[in-house]
Amino acid sequence: MGKSATDTKGHGRPLLSGLKVLDFTTLLPGPLATLMLADLGADVVRVESPTRPDLARLAPPYVDDVGPISCLHAYLNRNKRSLALDLKKSESLSLIERMVKAYDIVVEQFRPGVMERLGLSFERLSAINPGLIYCSLTGYGQSGPLKDRAGHDINYLALSGLMSYSGRRDTGPALLGTQLADIGSGTNNTIIGILAAVIHRMQTGEGQHIDVSMTDGLYPFHAAAAIKELCGENPSTYESEVLGGGSLYGYYETADGRYVSFGGLEHQFFTVFCTAIGLDDLIAGSVLQPGRVEEAKRQVAEVIRTKPLAHWVGLFKGKDACVEPVLTFAEAVRSEHAAVRELLVKVPGLNGTSYEQLACPIKFSGYAPAYKRIGCRIGQDTLAVLTELGLGSGEIDDLKDKGVFGAIDIT
Repeated sequence: MGKSATDTKGHGRPLLSGLKVLDFTTLLPGPLATLMLADLGADVVRVESPTRPDLARLAPPYVDDVGPISCLHAYLNRNKRSLALDLKKSESLSLIERMVKAYDIVVEQFRPGVMERLGLSFERLSAINPGLIYCSLTGYGQSGPLKDRAGHDINYLALSGLMSYSGRRDTGPALLGTQLADIGSGTNNTIIGILAAVIHRMQTGEGQHIDVSMTDGLYPFHAAAAIKELCGENPSTYESEVLGGGSLYGYYETADGRYVSFGGLEHQFFTVFCTAIGLDDLIAGSVLQPGRVEEAKRQVAEVIRTKPLAHWVGLFKGKDACVEPVLTFAEAVRSEHAAVRELLVKVPGLNGTSYEQLACPIKFSGYAPAYKRIGCRIGQDTLAVLTELGLGSGEIDDLKDKGVFGAIDIT
């Protein structure tokens, strides 16, 4: 499963060739955004603290690749280089100032004001390079009453209003198994914002500061439900919406404790579904009518619970009814769909071994990402990056003596 290590050279000119990114992000949303940029050909250099490693580096499980490396770090930081710098050293700031002349995209994920205190504000760096694109990714944005407040994915979801109707009447908001705000909002809007700014710069030569708030980015997620409230309709509540429990759209437990999903809202799909499970009487009229939904869902649940998952998968295999099994992750990545779509890839490690990772999900007719290596050790590329910047061995040794790289071995 997945491309072999010999297939990691990619093909076609890298789509983002020429984009050079200084990545100050940590944890998940920022690194995932710069991973996508790196997969598409951007030159991404992570600027990492030699004394306070990113928590993603510490997250188990690990692979034994020239020493233990976190699997999460190995994925999020593939195709990137690592530059170890203690940003509290004045010499580090001087290096960054030199680098922004060439690495003209900066992505940072600190709370508002941190980069300014470090001497790396947009104002200071854009004075050196007027074409600088500088993206700040935070929970609540660079302005407003919440800008300095701590938060995580669950908090952004709560404050966005989405969880006021995403759940059940008897249990309230539903916990998600993934970070919708971090990825769906933070990661994606960071990528969109940067690429939009790049196009603008190509046309005008101007750089700019991009302010991405993970909370703000959740507001468009109301488009299919709560947006109607702005038109004077009643507020969305738990199980009041078609996609949130107000129809047969949902998950149903099978006899063996698994689940199937049903999303057949359109009449043709709904008809096929009801006929297949022997509930033709539900077809007449609309089960969306008040008072009918709960009883209809109860009947469907009773029927689905009589047979195991394999039965329902077989029954609906050749039918257009919008019915699919709820797969485990292992089943999903080993599925025929994942194989054909090449959603797993084998990426070279540092010791010659290859490791399976999630592939870039976007397909292009003239380009395939080159998966060069997994996320590396802190500061592994420091010497190479500084040499490319024009520093001689004497200058580098002097910086090392001053503790700019911490205790990291950059040889």
